[in-house]
Amino acid sequence: MDMRLELVPLLSTDVDRSKSFYVDQVGFHLDHDVAAGNGMRVVQLTPPGSACSIVFGVGISAQDGAPVQGLHLVVDDLEAARELLLSKGVEVSAVNDMGGVRFAYFSDPDGNSWALQQIGG
Repeated sequence: MDMRLELVPLLSTDVDRSKSFYVDQVGFHLDHDVAAGNGMRVVQLTPPGSACSIVFGVGISAQDGAPVQGLHLVVDDLEAARELLLSKGVEVSAVNDMGGVRFAYFSDPDGNSWALQQIGG
């Protein structure tokens, strides 16, 4: 039996701000932004090259819920990915080498945290 992780819900206290951060600064693809009625809004985005997407909106999760911590974006060139995000105004940590696996970290405006990860190289 396959079990595929394809969608991760994130906390967002300002849907338009979150959408702008992920699309304009981080470079995720907008899959859809739908107002489903009754005040509900669903925004789904996918990182380039990923089979897993994120979702946030109104009526998706509790507004006072905890941010998601430690999501990983695996990249082939950590320096290039880090520089791209920095050039778009994302605050990204320095590269941390953990002995063959390298990381740089950033968070969205709601405190959902991400790691850029490069294995080897």
